[in-house]
Parts: sequence; C-alpha cells; structure tokens
Amino acid sequence: MTHLQFLALLPFLILATAAIVVILLIAFKQSHTVIQITGFVMMCGVVLAMWYVRDTLPREVPPLLVVDGFAALFTGLIIFSVLVVGLLSYIYFEEREENPKEYYILLFLATLGSAVLTISRHFVSLFIGLELLSVSLYALIAYLRNRNNAVEAGMKYLVLAALSSAFLLFGMALIYMETGSMEFTAIGRALETSGSSVLFLMGIGLIVVAIGFKLALVPFHLWAADVYQGAPAPVTAFIATVSKIGVFAVLIRFAQAVHLQQNTLAVTVFTVLAIACMLTGNILALMQQNIKRLLAYSSIAHFGYLLVAFLSGDAGVGPTVFYLLAYSITLLSAFGIITLLSTTRRDADDLSGYRGLFWRSPLMAAIFTIALFSLAGIPLTAGFPAKFFILTAGVQQNMWLLAVVLVLSSVIGLYYYLRIISTLFAAPPLTSVKERTLHPFFYAATYTSLVVLMCLLAWLGVFPGFIVDQVQAFLQF
Repeated sequence: MTHLQFLALLPFLILATAAIVVILLIAFKQSHTVIQITGFVMMCGVVLAMWYVRDTLPREVPPLLVVDGFAALFTGLIIFSVLVVGLLSYIYFEEREENPKEYYILLFLATLGSAVLTISRHFVSLFIGLELLSVSLYALIAYLRNRNNAVEAGMKYLVLAALSSAFLLFGMALIYMETGSMEFTAIGRALETSGSSVLFLMGIGLIVVAIGFKLALVPFHLWAADVYQGAPAPVTAFIATVSKIGVFAVLIRFAQAVHLQQNTLAVTVFTVLAIACMLTGNILALMQQNIKRLLAYSSIAHFGYLLVAFLSGDAGVGPTVFYLLAYSITLLSAFGIITLLSTTRRDADDLSGYRGLFWRSPLMAAIFTIALFSLAGIPLTAGFPAKFFILTAGVQQNMWLLAVVLVLSSVIGLYYYLRIISTLFAAPPLTSVKERTLHPFFYAATYTSLVVLMCLLAWLGVFPGFIVDQVQAFLQF
C-alpha cells in the first residue's frame, strides 16, 4: 500500500479506531458522558480527515476498495447521521437501567460497516461491510432486552438477515462462476465481451433479493415495521438512515460498473419493485396508529422513489444524493422528537400521545411539523426539491409510468402525514408532557441540533442550488 492509498483510507481508519477507543474507555470504567464526548470527537475527526484527503481523490486501493468523490459524499451523509444519532442516544439511554456503554461499540462498528460499503468495488469488501453492519444491528435492535418486542424484533432481523446473506453469497458465486471475477469493473468488462447469460441473471436476481431485504423493498419488507417498533428510537433512526445509505451506495456503484440500467430484464424488475414500493408503502401507512410503524412503511415508499433515480443511471446519482440528504435530515428530526418524548418504559410511538403537542411544546410540534411536511414533499421544505429532482431525472429518461406512480403515491402519502399534523394541533389531553431534569447540557444540545435540522430543511427547500452544485463537484472526482 502506498502513502497516498493509506492517506485516502485515513477517515475509515479513524472510524475503526473509534470502536477500539470505546472498548478501552469501558475497560478503564469511564462514564457514559466521557464515552459519548469521545465518540463525538472521533466522528468529527472522520469528517476532518475526509476533508483533508479530498485532494488525493480518487484513489484506488486494489483489489477491494476505491475512495472517490462518490464515496466521500455517502460517507459524509453517514457520519452526519451518526453524529445526530449519537446525541439522541445519550439522553435516551442515560435514563434507562441498561448499561449503554457497549452500545457505542456496536454503533461505531455498524457505522464502519456502512462506510465500507460506500468504498467497495469487490464482492469480498461488499460482504465484509454488509456483515459488519448486520451483525452489529442484531444486538442494537434487541439492546433493551427487558422491553416488550425488543428481543422478538432482534430475532426476526437476525433470521431474515441470515437468510438474505445466504442469497447474497449464492448470487456472488453464480456471477463468479460465469465471469471469473468478483471485482465490479472486471465483471462489467466480462459482460461486454460475452453478454448476459442465464447464470449471470440468476446471480443478479439473488443479489437483488439480498439488497431488497436490507433496503426493505417490497416484497422483502415484512421485517421493517416490527423492527422499527421494537428497536430503541435512536437505533431505529440509525437503521432508517445510516444502514440504508451504505447499502444504496454500493448498489449504485455495482450497477454503474456492470451497466445494469442497460439490461432490459433488470430494468423491468427494478421498475416493478419501484412501483410496488411506492404503492404498498403508502397504502400500508394509511392505517397505522403507531408512529414508528408508520415511518417504517413510509421509508418503503421513499426508497421506491429513490429507485426511480437509480433507474435513471448516471443522471440520477446527483438527485439520489440530494434526496438521501433531505430524507436523513427529515427522519433524524422526527426521531429526535420521538426520543425526547419517550419515557423509561416505552417509546413515544403511539399517535394518541402526540395529541395537542403544539399546546404543550410549540417547539417540538414545529420541528415535527416541518419534518412531516418534508416527508410529504410540501414546497419550501427539503422534500419538495428532492422529489422534483428525482421526478425530473425519471422524465428525462422517458420513464413516464414511474413518474405517474410517483406523483399519485405522493398524493396518497399526504393523507397520513397531514393526519399526524392535525393531531399535533388538536385539543390537548389533561396529561402534561414529561419534564426533563437530568443533564441539561445534553438536552439543550439536543434541542439546538433539532432546531438546526429544522432550519436546514427550510433552507434546502428554498435554496437547494448550493448543495446541488457541491454534489456535482464531488461526483467529478
């Protein structure tokens, strides 16, 4: 490995070091506060390292990895989300009996797995990153083992994730048998000379099943609602943002290498998946009274929207990054409110508990309302230009059916988002919201971060051009 290759991997080495540092802090019996602050500093170090090495990009680390502008963008999204999730995790676990120290080891290892996916160019690194992410999530989901449905959610994710890993490995084996390589670009070159065979298409199909499970695409979505509901609120936010960003990034990189969007059968399959996700996710969310389950089904619909950009090929990469940024900020805002309202016994995921929130806590209601407006794609919030860019990419590629379904399904989604908003402004119940008394600094920091996220949603909705230009500049690397 050359000096420049090592330098390009510096952010990921710092991320791996963060987990080791937390292990050492636990061994020396450091407090939860020390571990939290140290982890926050390490994550900031990853961001600074990525900025420091930007001039060395792109840089290949053969045969497994490539660090380029594409990886930098998705890794930046991941670290940004983890910073917020870590802040939410402190106030969430500090009030609970379970020792949260080991939680941060799992959190950073899962983050490392997701980050490895963004720089993967080989099936081996893809599998390592995916398993590092998945194995950490098994424990994170069931971390509050004394809570109802926590162990059940963890076991359900464990069984289905193990099954999806089997599909992934079998698909890799078939592609390797056909092309003689596990490197993405080499597979693409082999297909250019020999064309797509039955074995290759079978391998792609099995990989799509595995990726579909990780992204909760229809019909591989059955785990999503139960896992979202059973997992702790910060872990649910992590699953909805960080884990899916990494998986979608490696899907895009693989598709670009093998020119998947030029294969008629693959395009047909992903078109059906996109339509099924957009319709099924929004329809299933209509009847939900549990906020976390509603957001689970909503996420299915949103990744159906992202598949429209995915099918647009290279033209859809920029809109995908912007959409994931807007989507991450929105969900982190929503789960931040859920975390603040949660009690030591249960998460604040029942819709009835949000009745009259505006009259009890106007700031929380305002943040939640802006987040829901963004999810619905209302103008002047980040969700509107995000959906517009994806719709534009689809129309430019003449994908009229997907464009029509996207618009119609978004209209369906308006109902359940507005239903929640109307609940926030309804007459309040007699019970009052729980007062926070512990660790005022971290609660103040959490409120401040949520206000910043709300302002970002408004700013991206009004002035998206700056971010779009920066994304295009990074994609040129």
